Amino acid sequence: MKMRYLEIADGDRLELPAQGALPPTVHVFDAESVDAVNAALAAGRPLLVRGEPGTGKSQLARAAAVGLGRPLVSTVIEARTEARDLLWSFDTVARLAEAQVQGALAGRDEAAVRESLRQDRYLAPGPLWWTFDWAGAARQAAAVGAVPPPAPAGWQPEQGAVLLIDEIDKADPAVPNGLLESLGEGRFTCPGGAVVARAAAASPLVVVTTNEERALPDPFLRRCLVLQLRWPEKHEDFVAALAARGRAHFPDCGEEILAEAAEMLAGDRERVVAQGLFAPGGAEYLDLLRALMALAPGDAERQREVLQRIARFALLKHPAEPG
Repeated sequence: MKMRYLEIADGDRLELPAQGALPPTVHVFDAESVDAVNAALAAGRPLLVRGEPGTGKSQLARAAAVGLGRPLVSTVIEARTEARDLLWSFDTVARLAEAQVQGALAGRDEAAVRESLRQDRYLAPGPLWWTFDWAGAARQAAAVGAVPPPAPAGWQPEQGAVLLIDEIDKADPAVPNGLLESLGEGRFTCPGGAVVARAAAASPLVVVTTNEERALPDPFLRRCLVLQLRWPEKHEDFVAALAARGRAHFPDCGEEILAEAAEMLAGDRERVVAQGLFAPGGAEYLDLLRALMALAPGDAERQREVLQRIARFALLKHPAEPG
């Protein structure tokens, strides 16, 4: 099957439907992100997306899945995540319980006992398994009663999937190191010796995000293409970029309100950056506009008044300086 790439122009706005707990939203593509996604697809390599929180790293994966007509399989990395959690999960407790039951039943046929305790009867596909071999993962999921990820209507496994590995920097370096063979070779081995290999017809897109909280191992970086998402450095460019994002999400909001809210955020951001503190960004700006549009819909004067009263709750994240 011919590879499908993103065919989206710089500045195009894409509607993203609700998915699981994620509400419907919009994504505005830039040319650099489109090029990075297409390069990762063509090279068959993961795309590592760097950037501070609120720059749209995770949403890029969601938007790429919609733009490509593929299902999105996502997992958020935690401090206790292990590399194997992305490949498969093994229900040790259920297998132990079954073994105890079988042990209590005297006179059972040994072959039947071994069959009931076979490892693949307790093995559920992980996110990377679904991404590499959807059809094989579906068969295994059906065997153990696992629920498959949602897929777009009419989609076929040979069209490939998108995997989001979110905030990989939160994990121990053993996690990215443990994924080297799987991501590099497109295969891994499950308990019991079964090998899961990337299906030839399905070229997956793997998007990995990092907030730069921890350095990633060089061998892992060498296996990735890297996209850096940054806010503009100049004050006026930053304000314009925020206002453009706000306009895409809230087209009914007036230009003056968009600009005024962006100026407020930019001012607070500059103050806390100078102190070496976490700075507000796109997420806080959209939270402020969302609250504003709900509290004062369609009334510019009322919106300006409410903006002055609630801005500090969305933007000022740190204790006030002693005065």
